[in-house]
Amino acid sequence: MKKWMLIAVLALGGCAQIDNYKSAVKTPAPASLQGNWQTVEPQGGLISDQAIASLIIDSDGSTLDCRQWQRIIAKPGKLTLLSGDYVNVNRQLRVMPLVVENGELKYDGLTLRRVDRPTVDCQKALDEVAKQPDAAVIQNIEPELLRTTITQNNEK
Repeated sequence: MKKWMLIAVLALGGCAQIDNYKSAVKTPAPASLQGNWQTVEPQGGLISDQAIASLIIDSDGSTLDCRQWQRIIAKPGKLTLLSGDYVNVNRQLRVMPLVVENGELKYDGLTLRRVDRPTVDCQKALDEVAKQPDAAVIQNIEPELLRTTITQNNEK
């Protein structure tokens, strides 16, 4: 509900719009948003009941939206304030509100809970962001669940 209200306010309020990724000011994350957030149960906003969505928010305001199932799709971004509300802006210019309610993060139609660390696949995506600092999407990571003995031996 708040998400729709925010969209309506932005549309009708004549607020500043984010026209390019570099113009969005990265905002340090408050303690309530920092950390690793992950879906912990099947959700309608994901392609499969087995899919997992994660959002990693660093203290400096860097973010990584990581979705995993049969492949990994990770979108780097940054936290910014838009009309007084925290939003995640990814490099593809998708702007999504972040709302914490009762210890859960409402984000992109999903409900995420704080976890101690990212999944192995999302950690790999985070490492890949450092290697591809200008990439809008990281998609070259093989999901752990699809790795076989053959692919593991090929890496050696």
